[in-house]
Amino acid sequence: MESQTPQVSNQKRKIVIIPTYNERDNIVDLIEEIFQFVPDITVLVIDDNSPDQTAFYVKKLQSAYQRLKLIERPGKLGLGTAYKLGFKYALDHDYDYIMEMDADFSHDPAVLENFFLNIEKNDLVIGSRYIRGGRLVNWPLTRWLLSYLASIYVRLVTGLPIRDTTAGFKCFKKEVLKSINLREIMSEGYSFQIEMHYQAWKNGWRIKEIPITFVDRSAGQSKMSYKIIWEAFLTPWKLRLQPVYNYIKQEGFRFDLEDIDL
Repeated sequence: MESQTPQVSNQKRKIVIIPTYNERDNIVDLIEEIFQFVPDITVLVIDDNSPDQTAFYVKKLQSAYQRLKLIERPGKLGLGTAYKLGFKYALDHDYDYIMEMDADFSHDPAVLENFFLNIEKNDLVIGSRYIRGGRLVNWPLTRWLLSYLASIYVRLVTGLPIRDTTAGFKCFKKEVLKSINLREIMSEGYSFQIEMHYQAWKNGWRIKEIPITFVDRSAGQSKMSYKIIWEAFLTPWKLRLQPVYNYIKQEGFRFDLEDIDL
């Protein structure tokens, strides 16, 4: 009997969300490659009023690609809020598979189909740099150490069973996003990814990591900042202590001095 390569159902509606800020040097080529590899996908670009006119170049492509959508925001409002806006759009328009992807070519459009094949039997598929087969290309040693040690730190504090806890290349089933109260996800940057992974895990969804090759950007500028690093340090403790906070908030510290025997 001939073995058959599994195919993604044509009935599944797919969308990839790409936040942008000053990505003019990358965005056109990236969009064209995405549609080359997955013609039936919707690409949603969320641009934060990029000074380099990223949105203008996206608009120029919309006549060629009917599935290319653009949301323009008035200023730099952050990665987390961009993704939450994209998730709302995807759920409102009933997409089945919802992807996150960077705009700087660190995430390879050629592997998108692999995500969609794996999501068939899972609920969240994460492109991982830190499992067997995963690779990092052109990252300085200090950046690699920061990222790798951050993932170890998150796992130790929260118990999250994911090797690449800050990964930003991933695919959700819509049911996973519906189960998460996005209004309670307040982080930006890497911490946003940590929170989303943690909530999906705590809600009992099936999570799978697949290996990817992550290539450092060759054009544009990194959005890394000390604020993002500090937030990533604090977020695991926030997640770990959240049940305690919720219990205190619910029960309170109600006692009467007359009830205490002295």
